[in-house]
Amino acid sequence: MSATHPPGQRGDSDGREGDRHARAVWSALAEPGDAVAGALVQACGASASLAWTADAVATGRVDWSRLEETAGELDGALRRRVETAVRRWAPRWRSLDPERDRAAASRCGARLVVPGDPAWPRGLDDLGALAPFALWVRGGPPTAARSVALVGARASTTYGERVTVDLAVELARRGWVVVSGGAYGIDAAAHRGALLGGGMTHVVLAGGVDRAYPVGNASLLEEVVRTGGSLVSEVPPGSTPSRGRFLQRNRLIAAVSHATVVVEAAWRSGAASTAHHAARLLRPVGAVPGPVTSAASAGCHRLLRDGVAVCVTDADEVAELAGTVGADLAPPPRPEVTRATDGLEPPARRVHDALSRRTARDVEQVAARAGATLAEARAMLGLLELEGLARRVAAGWVVTDGHE
Repeated sequence: MSATHPPGQRGDSDGREGDRHARAVWSALAEPGDAVAGALVQACGASASLAWTADAVATGRVDWSRLEETAGELDGALRRRVETAVRRWAPRWRSLDPERDRAAASRCGARLVVPGDPAWPRGLDDLGALAPFALWVRGGPPTAARSVALVGARASTTYGERVTVDLAVELARRGWVVVSGGAYGIDAAAHRGALLGGGMTHVVLAGGVDRAYPVGNASLLEEVVRTGGSLVSEVPPGSTPSRGRFLQRNRLIAAVSHATVVVEAAWRSGAASTAHHAARLLRPVGAVPGPVTSAASAGCHRLLRDGVAVCVTDADEVAELAGTVGADLAPPPRPEVTRATDGLEPPARRVHDALSRRTARDVEQVAARAGATLAEARAMLGLLELEGLARRVAAGWVVTDGHE
């Protein structure tokens, strides 16, 4: 392959494949989260920046005048970053094969989605220079009017998986789309719960959409596609997942979701990084508390203590976190036990507390016990009698209905 022209354009002056194919090439050339590549594409456009990179790789020399015609003047620090990036891209450039990527996508039923397409999740644009160049997608469009990311530890506990499934089921039944990363543990529980709830779920992968990773979740990923959900990746089919790509994948999960909820996370975890990405994007973040003795919940507790997340315990609270202000308010909690005295004002409650069920007390005794004046005691006793909470007997006053 010649490095004189951007691969995929074959030197065509009419640029038939244009921006779409240039973005597909960038998705293979630059690693996810490459801010220099993202800034170049933002400043010059995908096709022009790719052509400029092709010349830089072919000649071994950076043409600053040509770049600055579009991107503006670059200071010394920026020039050094660009030069370093070109050296970083050069080895991979020679191994690029856009035809191979397109063939692999065709074999697995994947398609390319780029900014401006109806299926492009607009939340990704909030990432700025860190936004993906394109998405490779299997299944339905990876967009949703209402979406929530449920993420957490691979080494999850039974408690964490149960909470995740319950949340995902209820959210799916309410029409929310559940987003997660397809890994073992909490991620898989989130996807399964959404499917059990009859909803859709999107899986954001660190490798190609033609590779089930982990392999043990292959049937789950196929079920996601079959039910109208999607498998999404910013790297072409055939790409292998790596630790760096997993960490960068987390920013996409946060960006395509209206809120992120961490169910279980260790002290340092990828799920916690997703929460921090969401916070930087000004997306709401929730965390589910766990036992204080559980290492699997240490990351959740840290997010709560640091003020990154708010506490959520059920689907009502998650919907309130991610939903429309006012319209998605969680119902007020109901006390498990109601008492007849719950609605009393403090003076009446003190007088009630001064009464006994067995021993009748006169007004002076009641006032002394309640710390009230005689007038206050008489008034409150009358009120309690009207409420059916006190009764006058020959020797004084007693509590009624078994209250003491």
